This record gives sequence, structure tokens and C-alpha cells, in this order.
Amino acid sequence: MAPSPSPDAHGVSLADATRVWARVAMLSFGGPAGQIAAMHRIIVDEKKWVPESRFLHALNYCMLLPGPEAQQLATYIGWLMHRDIGGLIAGGLFILPGVVSIMALSVIYALWGNVGIVGALFFGLKAAVLAIVVEAVFRIGRRSLKSLEMRALAAASFVAIFFFAAPFPAIVLAAAMIGYVGAVRGNAAFAAFGHGADHADGESLLGNETPAHAQPSAKRALRVSLIWLALWLVPVAAILMAAGPDDVFSQIAVFFSKMAVVTFGGAYAALAYVAQRAVETYHWLAPAEMLDGLGMAETTPGPLIMVLQFVGFMAAFRAPGDLPPLLAGALGGLLATWVTFAPCFFWIFLGGPYIEKVRANRALSGALAAITAAVVGVILNLAIWFAIHAVFRETVAVRGYGLAFDRPVLESVNFWSLALSAAAAVAIFRFRIGMLQTLGGTCLAGMGLFLAGAL
Repeated sequence: MAPSPSPDAHGVSLADATRVWARVAMLSFGGPAGQIAAMHRIIVDEKKWVPESRFLHALNYCMLLPGPEAQQLATYIGWLMHRDIGGLIAGGLFILPGVVSIMALSVIYALWGNVGIVGALFFGLKAAVLAIVVEAVFRIGRRSLKSLEMRALAAASFVAIFFFAAPFPAIVLAAAMIGYVGAVRGNAAFAAFGHGADHADGESLLGNETPAHAQPSAKRALRVSLIWLALWLVPVAAILMAAGPDDVFSQIAVFFSKMAVVTFGGAYAALAYVAQRAVETYHWLAPAEMLDGLGMAETTPGPLIMVLQFVGFMAAFRAPGDLPPLLAGALGGLLATWVTFAPCFFWIFLGGPYIEKVRANRALSGALAAITAAVVGVILNLAIWFAIHAVFRETVAVRGYGLAFDRPVLESVNFWSLALSAAAAVAIFRFRIGMLQTLGGTCLAGMGLFLAGAL
């Protein structure tokens, strides 16, 4: 048996770190907020690897990036502790349980998702997912909308994306510029924003010194760029050349590569973009199926963005070409996962040294605060979009005068779906019942309705 690698100056060996990151991965339920909270408890409070301020600084950077901030945060701290190999282990382990779980659930859904009791189970899942997304709006809103300026940004973001289909990257860019300028001018509304930034630093193994491998250099940046851009984009180019732009695998590779670049603001914000494009542009899934996929991601460990594996699976499963449908689906799901997460490692390994150099930058904190406020509006858009397609059987497209949204037909309301969604909301908001218990309860209720002949 090979000896364990010697520990760095902080005293944590790579083998010990791997065991800790595996533990973090298995506890990564509950969406980004729950995952970050669990990581904070283990990494900062229990293991004392990094101080509070350093954890929050890394989180602030990850919040500014496209993609899942919790997975990127794990990658960042893994890299900070044990160089690139540490980042690969931390970020890779973080998504591994989700990859396995979503793949298994996708196979079950593709084969039996529309049959009796399985369909009823997912009917119940959708009800709870609506309540969970609404709760996310309130949770993030309470934390970030503490001034009139922030509430105005959130409202403007919602109006722009819901009623006028404004591009999400444009919303994020505008919010970041507003926050940056506001912070530079000393506006108190854009003062340093943090996730618990009021906590004082305690003792930590890494301390506040910058490790030698975290020093920025042009040579390192070029090497990282060449390696990770090749790992990310060469497979995309190869698929495009081999299959042509109209093939479903080419569409998956290109679409999710674009998504990896433009979906800022965390999982819920990314899902708002993906759900509408996958449903309305590519017609890979129905709106209700997108909710089913989100329900899968909510109930399995790993980032919520793992729902993209389900989207890729279903897209390829339904257009397999010469491949067996299940094999095509598996390849489509893995392809979506690869082009979604390869850029996440790229952002961290390229930007990490420079972010370490600019700790305590007030302008960056102001941009983050504004982006977070805008993301509240985007998540509200996601909640309403899901509610319209889950509670109502019919919608009418409203187009003209710059407007572009779907209006529900009130007479088409599904009363059982409305009732289950209301019950899930009461469970979460009134009785503070946990997410997994609420999801389990609505799933059982959906199966009960099916057995009673109500569905």
C-alpha cells in the first residue's frame, strides 16, 4: 500500500482531506444554502481548516461565478489546501453522489415515469418543489434585500425577466455595474455583503497567509487555461464535427456549454434559464417534467444543478439516433454533466490566485450584493413560472409591446396540485418541517390520490 502523501504546512494530509470531502459530499442535501451551511460547519467550525473571513471571501467569489456556488466553493477550498489535486478531489467528490443518483432516477423515470404509481409520486414531488422554490425566495430575500435600493433591484430583475424575457446575463451585468458604482461612491446599501460576515475569525490551520501555490502568475494562468479549455471544448468540437449541429448530442454539448458561461447567481437562477430554453426552445421536456427533474435533484445529494443531467438524459433518450435509447440517454446525461462542471474547475483554478490577492475589495463586495438582489427577482420568476405550469393545465402566450410571458387560463386549474402545493407551503413556512420530510409527505399524498382514483 502506497504511503499517504505528506501533509502541507497546515498539517492536513491529502488522504485525510479526501475523507472529509467525501463526508461533505454525502451530506450535501438541501440546496445551496444547506450545502454551504454543512460545509461551513465541517470546514470552519469542526476541522478549523480556514478562518471565517477566508471562507466567506471564497464564497463571495463563487457567488459571482456562473454555475453552482457550493460545488465551486468546495473546489476552491480544496485547491487552497492541497493545490489543483485537492480542488479536483473536493469538487469531484461533491458531485459524484448526485451523478450516480440522478442517473439511476433518470432511467426509472424514462422507463416508468408515466405509469401509474410512479407518475403519482412525481405529481407529489412537483407540489413540494414549488413550496421549496418559494421558500428560497424568502430565505435569500431576507438576507440580501435590506435596503430600498436592493428591493428595487430585485423588483426590476423580476419584471425584466418574467414579463419581457430579458437575457439573464444582461440582468446580472447591469446589477453588478450598479453595485460596483454604488460601492465605489460609498452608498451604504452596497456596503460589504457577506454570509455571516459578522463572525470573528478564530484559530485555523491555514491562517490568513497566502500559500505559495496560490500566488498569481501569467505562466500558471496560461497553463490552466490551455488544459481546462481543451478538456471542456475539445469534446464539444469533436461532437459537432462528427455529428453535425442538428444532432441532439451536439445541441446538448453547445447548449450546456453556453449555460455554463451565462448562468450566474446559483442553481435556482440557472434553472430559470435552462427550464425555459429546454422546454420552449428545444422541446426536450414538458414543463411538468422539468419540475420532476428538479424534484429528483432536491431529494439527492449534490448540487441542484445536477437536474441538468436529467435534462440531457431525456433529450438524448427521446432522440437516440442509432443508439439504444437508454445508452443514448446515459451518454447525453454524462455529456451535459461534463460540459456543465468542467468550466467550474476552470473558473476556480484560473481565478483563485487573483481572488486571493484582492481580499477585502469593497467594490467587489458591492457588485456581489447587487447581483444577489437581482437573483432574488430571477428566483421569483422561476417560482411563478413553475407554479403556472404545475397548477394550471393551460396557458396563453402573451406577446406584443415588448411583452413575452405565459398567462395561465384560470379555468384550467388543477385543484389537487394546488392543494398539495398549499399543504407543502404550510408545512415549510408554518410548521418548519424539513425539506426531505415535506418531499416525502407530498410523494405519499400523490400516491394516495392515485390509489384513491383521484388522479
